[in-house]
Amino acid sequence: MATSTSHFVYFAIVVCSLATIFGNNNSVAAQCQGDVQGLMEQCARYVQKSGPKIQPSGGCCGVVKNVDLSCVCNHITVEVESVISMEKAAFIAEACGKPLAHGSQCGSYIVP
Repeated sequence: MATSTSHFVYFAIVVCSLATIFGNNNSVAAQCQGDVQGLMEQCARYVQKSGPKIQPSGGCCGVVKNVDLSCVCNHITVEVESVISMEKAAFIAEACGKPLAHGSQCGSYIVP
């Protein structure tokens, strides 16, 4: 029980951190096509730094498929990278059928 509670608390912290970081930068939502807020809400649990890579939900993939990932990548800050795993973010994009281009940059992460 304590483990599931701690996972929920960590998930809530990740979502709130992302919302605060992206929420303070209105240009992300304005410049990037798609539902950036939905991306945070639907996919945050899959990009947590702790734990293994897990397959994303249909809801997460639905948002991933309809957002401009290269634009979002251009707005990834050090603060965002401090709360999410960029390796897992790239994994999620690929698992959802919208892989990031090999050698491209997402925040400071270079896609292998």
